[in-house]
Amino acid sequence: MNPEPFLQLDRVIHEKGRLAIMSLLAASPHLSFTELRDTLSLTDGNLTAHVRTLQESGYVAITKSYKGPRPLTTFALTPTGEKAFASYINLLEQIVQQMKQAQ
Repeated sequence: MNPEPFLQLDRVIHEKGRLAIMSLLAASPHLSFTELRDTLSLTDGNLTAHVRTLQESGYVAITKSYKGPRPLTTFALTPTGEKAFASYINLLEQIVQQMKQAQ
C-alpha cells in the first residue's frame, strides 16, 4: 500500500465540516449563511470558523449584501477552491482504487 496519496490530502478541506461546506458549494454556485448553517446543522460560530479557514486559504469568497432591509452573506467557491476541491476528489478516487486493487 502506497501511503503517498494519504499524505497529499489537503488538510484544509479534509476536516469534516469544511469538506461538507466545499461539497455543497461545489454543487451550487452560491449559498447563504443560513442555507449552509441549516443544511449542515452547524452553529453560527462553527460555520464562521470553518468559512474563515476556507477564505484564508483562498477557497471560498464571501459576499455581503442586503435583501431588503436584512443583511445577506453568501459564499461561493473561488477558482482556486474549485481546483483544490477537484484535486481533493481525484486524490480520494486514487485512494479508493488503490484500496480496491489491494483486496
